[in-house]
Amino acid sequence: MRELLIRQLSKEGYRVEGAGDAYEALDKVKRSYFPVAIVDLKLPGMDGLRLMEEIKKREPSTETVIITAYATVETAVESLKKGARDYLTKPFKTEELKHILEQIFQEQQQKEENLYLKTRWPEKITFKDFIYTSKAMQDIIDKVKKILDKEVTVLITGESGTGKELIARIIHYESKRKNKPFVVINCASLPENLLESELFGHEKGAFTGATARKIGKFEFAEGGSVFLDEIGEMSPSLQGKLLRFLQYKEFQRLGGNETIRVNVRIIAATNRELKKSVEEGKFREDLFYRLHVFPIFIPPLRERREDILPLAENFLRKKYPQKKLSPEVLPILNSYSWPGNVRELENVLENASLISEGEKILPSHISLPQLSLFSSEKRRGTIEEVEKGLIEEALSMSRGNQTQAARLLGITRRTLIYRMKKYGIKFAE
Repeated sequence: MRELLIRQLSKEGYRVEGAGDAYEALDKVKRSYFPVAIVDLKLPGMDGLRLMEEIKKREPSTETVIITAYATVETAVESLKKGARDYLTKPFKTEELKHILEQIFQEQQQKEENLYLKTRWPEKITFKDFIYTSKAMQDIIDKVKKILDKEVTVLITGESGTGKELIARIIHYESKRKNKPFVVINCASLPENLLESELFGHEKGAFTGATARKIGKFEFAEGGSVFLDEIGEMSPSLQGKLLRFLQYKEFQRLGGNETIRVNVRIIAATNRELKKSVEEGKFREDLFYRLHVFPIFIPPLRERREDILPLAENFLRKKYPQKKLSPEVLPILNSYSWPGNVRELENVLENASLISEGEKILPSHISLPQLSLFSSEKRRGTIEEVEKGLIEEALSMSRGNQTQAARLLGITRRTLIYRMKKYGIKFAE
């Protein structure tokens, strides 16, 4: 039954992992997040209800569906009382389980969107909300201003956490579409069948569980903008349907025959190199060029370090106005490469604000990894070559400040100077 469900649900576009007993399941739950757990009531070592309770302790948001061949009214009631989302008796049709999963994922997607919008940014974002001092970001703003009211598709690229959605919101709320909906779709968070329904909608009876007509996001956003985040994760078949929509601005709901035309602007974003995905056959070339009409690349934070301080101060001013950065903290922030970019910077400041007892955030409150900040290229070669490369990169990041470079490397300044002499590295402080 387990292997059958894995195969069937994988075909539906779900990412599925199996576990032969409760302890194997708990081990997987410790290492990864699972929105849904399908749990058999009878398991070796620990029964399904106990497993469900243990999963809930580790991740309260995980929904559980109990399945069993030994159904009684008592076990059904007990499982629901203890937090099970639903209860299926073997033998059951796969369509029953698929219907339950579709409902769960749709509800979770809606919750995530609502929570994200409430906590991340206010509803409307404009140029005045964009914090920067670097020329690189000024160039992006100048570029954005040129297409605010042009009917062109925009593709925003950059590493995770650089602010791609922020730029998308600015494009929408500074344009003539600002009084119409701005709709966000994360293409990586939904299985293919649910994503298609989310985008285009469906008619009643289009598939098992489609008990009523649903209006898709493209239709809902009439006159406004749709932001397709993580576009590189979209399946090839859905890429073809999106391409047709971009060409003709029309579509049909799933299970429907009516052709619906809408006026929406598409803003897409990805942290992938789509050109490389095209070369690998993972992304349609024709869709790539249709999206690539007006590309915007947001450079990582390590390439615009002059933005670090204003971003940090703005975050504290908005969320922890009583907190201030001590002067000794800035060199530390400037020395780090921020692989998670602005999002990581905010997380570090959040943690520092919570653990600092006074008004000042001190260097001891800043928690950063050490060797993880170095590029993988510096880790190839002999031990001596790797060590020399790491020292040179640390010195470059700290702009020659040997004390800060030593801290990044996790060694003393004296050791750093010794290694610099050993490898003939000259870097004036």
